[in-house]
Order: sequence, then C-alpha cells, then structure tokens
Amino acid sequence: MDPIDNPFSPGAGAPPPELVGRDDILNQTTTGIARTKACRSERSRLLTGLRGVGKTVLLNKIAWIARQQECITLQMEARECQSLAEMIAPAVEEALNSLDKIRGTKDALAKGWKTFKALLGGARIRVSEFEVGFDPTEGNESRGASVVESTLPPLIEAAAEAAKERNTSIVILVDEMQYLDIPSLRALIFSLHNTQQKQLPFYLVGAGLPNLPGLAAEAVSYAERLFLYPVVGPLSQSDTEKALQDPVQKYNVHFEQEALDEIFRQTQGYPYFVQEWGSQSWNLSMGPTITKSDVRKATLYATSQLDERFFRARIDRLTPSEKTYLRAMSHIGPGQLRTGDISKVLGRRSGDLGPTRDKLIKKGMIYSPSHGLLAFTVPLFDEYMKRVMPEFAGSTPGHAP
Repeated sequence: MDPIDNPFSPGAGAPPPELVGRDDILNQTTTGIARTKACRSERSRLLTGLRGVGKTVLLNKIAWIARQQECITLQMEARECQSLAEMIAPAVEEALNSLDKIRGTKDALAKGWKTFKALLGGARIRVSEFEVGFDPTEGNESRGASVVESTLPPLIEAAAEAAKERNTSIVILVDEMQYLDIPSLRALIFSLHNTQQKQLPFYLVGAGLPNLPGLAAEAVSYAERLFLYPVVGPLSQSDTEKALQDPVQKYNVHFEQEALDEIFRQTQGYPYFVQEWGSQSWNLSMGPTITKSDVRKATLYATSQLDERFFRARIDRLTPSEKTYLRAMSHIGPGQLRTGDISKVLGRRSGDLGPTRDKLIKKGMIYSPSHGLLAFTVPLFDEYMKRVMPEFAGSTPGHAP
C-alpha cells in the first residue's frame, strides 16, 4: 500500500498507539489538575515505565488537557549533566510572564526571583513591570545543592500565589525525571509539599523509569504521601489489536487475526514497537487485508529500523566495559537478573563491577527492581545485544571477556 498514506508514520494524524489503554491515567490526572486549580488537596503524579511505552506521549496529552483547563502549563525534559536551574528557570520565567500585571502580586514575584538569583547566574529577566538582574559572582556552582533546595520552594510559592489570584494554576511536567540528582529532586518535592500545605494551585506530573519512585523516596522520606505512581506498561493483546485496527479502518484496510497475533508476539505489546511493526506491515502489504505473511516480511525491516534508530542511539553512549556488562545480562536471558549471576558470567567479583553497574543505572540503561536484582529499561534490548555482539560467550573465573 502507498507509504504516503501510512497511518502509523509520524505526522500521519492517526491516534498514536501509545494512548490506547491509558484512559484511567488520563481521567484521573484530569481530575487531579482540576482539583488543584480549585485549591483542593490532591496528590501529583509520577508516571513510571520502561522505554517505548509512551510516557512522553502521555505527558504531551496531559499538557494539552491542562491548557484546556486554562492552566499555566510548563513542559521540560531532564537531561544528564544539566542543572535544575538550567532546566527550570526558563520554564518559571515563562510562567511569571504569563501572570503579568496581576494586582498585588508584583512584590511577591519579585521576592521569589530574588531568592532564586543564585541559580540564575548573570541573567536579567523582565517580568511584567519589573526587571531583576543578578551578579554572576553571587551563588556560584560551589554552593550547589543547598542553594537549589532553599531557593526553589519560595519561587514556586510566589508563582503559585500569583496563579491563585488569577484563578488558575501552574502545572509543571517533567520528562526523564530519573536524571535529576537527589538535591534537585528534593527541591522539587519540597516545593510541592510547601504549596500543598498552603493550599496553593501547583501540580507536578513527572515521567521516568521504574526506579523513579525509589529516587523520590531517597530524596524525601514522605514522598509517597505526595504522589500517585501510575505504571505505564505494555498494552494488552486487545489494546494492541485496537491500536493497529483503528488507524487503518478509514482506508478500508484491516489486519487478519493471525497478523495481529504475530505482531503481538513480536512486540510484546510495547507501543513504540507496535507502531513500527504496523508501519512496516502497511508498506509491504498489497491490501486491503494485512496478512501474517506481510507481518513476517515486515519483521526484518522493523527490526532493522529499531536497531538503527531506537537501540543504537543508546548503546553508542556506552563504554566497552558497559557494553560487555549488558551483553552478559543478555547472555543470561530476559527479565529480572541476579547481580551475582551476571558477575559469574563475567568471571568477576560483584563488588568490582559496582562502578560499571552504577554508571549504567545513571545512564538509564538498567534499573534495580529490588535489592540484588537488575533489569533492562529498554524492552527487547537483550535480543539487540545478542545481534550487535554475537561472539560473546561468557568468561571463565578471573578473566573478563
């Protein structure tokens, strides 16, 4: 069929498969945003899940919902080696500029900016009728985490007070939240706790890998009282079928049941992969029925695309020793793996491998579901490692491969 009409390609306008089966999360978050805007008590949300399950798509949808409720909506993405100030300062500036010329709030906002000056270096930012300038020699990087934790909550409070006077709220959405260091995460949670205690309209929606709840608890012991943790997982078979059938119906095309079964088997219901298999199956089919044979042909192309665009971008960031560690994990098999078993495959003591393991966790390649266990954050990555490092055969004790 014509690739130009492919409903699974980005920008084709089809409902993204990632949103299928997510109604509960969206409905509950919509209610949470509305309650916060009304200055009622409500827990914020931290969405957790593996790569490729559609967390970013959900955040985009939630941002749209917040804007529909006329909230001041700020989106950002945490990155490795980026400070919280670099990430959040432009977003808060945007919020303050959106709340300009509110009677009685200018002093509060000016005070908020002044408490935040150490994070902003030498920036000059104009908000409404006043401009705040900061000396870059004040509050330099050496002051670090203590500055973030002491200055962010007053700034968020000032902005939330201004939002309350305007009968709106501030909704901040943070993607890849697991990349925040503990002091930065603590500062955000302190800000949330502070506004909740004062019944101010501030709502936080974060998204991250499955280790995010543990990081939040490490940052602040009472974090579990402030958040709900919806898990964004793979789609069920029925939702996978809906994600495939619905976009093609307007073209009078359908997948036969065996084709749907094969895609679910290959993708395990992970939305990013479902979309890729759907796209390649569409391109290879003569239509109007997409068959199991079409899907089998599509598997080669879909796997190649995933290797090049989805998997390779992640492995290219790794050192040789980190790649070897991941290959040892794939050598054992999928699922949750014991760190002791990985050490045996590598012929090394578990303690010696600790730094490599920690770096892989910080880079978001693996996570620890519980003490002594590890798992990939990227679905089907074990199979990719076997394809990219086919010669790996483990190691004998005392000799790393």
